[in-house]
Amino acid sequence: MHTWLKNAGARPILVGVVHLPATPGAPRFAGDMGELLDRARADAAALVGGGADALIVENFGDVPFFLDRVPPETLVAMARAVGAVASVAEDRPVGVNVLRNDARGALGLCAATEASFLRVNVHVGAMVTDQGLTRGRAAETLRERTRLCPDALLLADVHVKHAAPLVARPIEEAALETVERGLADALVVSGTRTGSPPSDGELARVRERLPGTPLLVGSGLDETNASSLLLSADGAIVGTSLKRGGRVEAPVDPGRVRRLRAVLDDA
Repeated sequence: MHTWLKNAGARPILVGVVHLPATPGAPRFAGDMGELLDRARADAAALVGGGADALIVENFGDVPFFLDRVPPETLVAMARAVGAVASVAEDRPVGVNVLRNDARGALGLCAATEASFLRVNVHVGAMVTDQGLTRGRAAETLRERTRLCPDALLLADVHVKHAAPLVARPIEEAALETVERGLADALVVSGTRTGSPPSDGELARVRERLPGTPLLVGSGLDETNASSLLLSADGAIVGTSLKRGGRVEAPVDPGRVRRLRAVLDDA
């Protein structure tokens, strides 16, 4: 396992999100890939300069999202963006999240760009989302990882945001199956939507059930709640609160990254 995740618990992990604007083919694409790549590099440089331990690239601007497979132009654009981010990431690992739930596309990106990890929003079970019924494909994903990029870490959400379980069950039981039967390397627990934190109770129950599995907060962590959330988690994937004015569409604010890093280091 990569050192940055293997040492979870020794120092809170800060995974900074590079939210890509709309890529070619998406309704809001601005028509300029050069501008998109410049924005990705600038956000990545701000995250690195502020002390992020890792970076993750998401096609966040591609709303409305495809259910589970994105078209080739999306993957090509993301591959270029991963390369742009890697060029300023220094020694930080770079990962990918292909929204809404294209784990196979993310594996292809890891293989082609040498990205270090992927986030899968629905890895096991089934969730009702705005794209419809989204189901996990752990069997296919793990076999394809073995074939394409065996060293890529798999970060799996449990009860992912912007979704509801098809059948209600305790989050800690869903987390256990994600690790024991889905073979996830780390777990991600988020709130109900982008920018919304999970409850302390949910994090605590997952931590108690799986004390040895790396656990990251997947949304909503900021300077005001980091100390509380990190009582149960090893770190966080952070996007919105690191942007200027806390607006998800804004560029990354280096000062916000530095301040959050300081809070994490004191947690």
